[in-house]
Amino acid sequence: MNIPEFTKSKNQKKLTMVTCYDASFAAALQKTEVDAVLVGDSVAMVVYGHSDTVSATVPMISAHVAAVRSKYKGLIVGDLPFLAAQKSQTDFIEDVRALMSAGANAVKLEGVDGLETKVSSLVQAGVPVMGHVGLTPQFVNLFGGFRVQGRTAEAEKLIFEQALKLQELGCFSVVLECVPEGLAKKTTEALRVPTIGIGAGVSTDGQILVLQDMLGLSDLNLKFVKKYDNLKDRTINAVNAYCADVQKKNFPKIENTFV
Repeated sequence: MNIPEFTKSKNQKKLTMVTCYDASFAAALQKTEVDAVLVGDSVAMVVYGHSDTVSATVPMISAHVAAVRSKYKGLIVGDLPFLAAQKSQTDFIEDVRALMSAGANAVKLEGVDGLETKVSSLVQAGVPVMGHVGLTPQFVNLFGGFRVQGRTAEAEKLIFEQALKLQELGCFSVVLECVPEGLAKKTTEALRVPTIGIGAGVSTDGQILVLQDMLGLSDLNLKFVKKYDNLKDRTINAVNAYCADVQKKNFPKIENTFV
């Protein structure tokens, strides 16, 4: 799927996205029906063990984009990390170039207020931009934690207007994270471009989940995540079985040995 196909999918099909950070999972995703992959700044939490996404950097995300691109040939969106959009225009463009050169087809940017010029400059330069409103994890310190956004009338109005502004600036899609379903539905119906929900209910044009969350590899128990497998326990069992085989001299067997 490419950017035009992604955008045209609104009202035609539900879009599916997951995060990915490495070549092994990318190879598996290449064989699935998923529409696009996000190499998110969530890599800081999922891969490096940080408590939030603020510590993600452009070199970090670029390296993981390259790893994913080595095996996944579909649409890849690369996240612009915390404070990237606050840099000078020259440095900001260099960060975007780094993500695109590593293999991203588009970039994702959190927020909009104060970033209008940066977003429009990217679109005018031919860089597809995915917007992101609602719970924007890079603003976690300002929000006082990972909390649902848009519960008050004022907050709902702000998020709705931010989504509309991102569309006006040329974003090809907008992520709605951790907002009430009513707000997500209202926003989705108002926008011409697809909305991608995470913790935003069923009315968005598509969904995204962190791959490790949905596969049961993380310890997070999030209300908006459905666990489709429990790979953590399966991995523990597999490694313990290997350890037992080694201790009992059941591995390696002759078929695993060079003679």
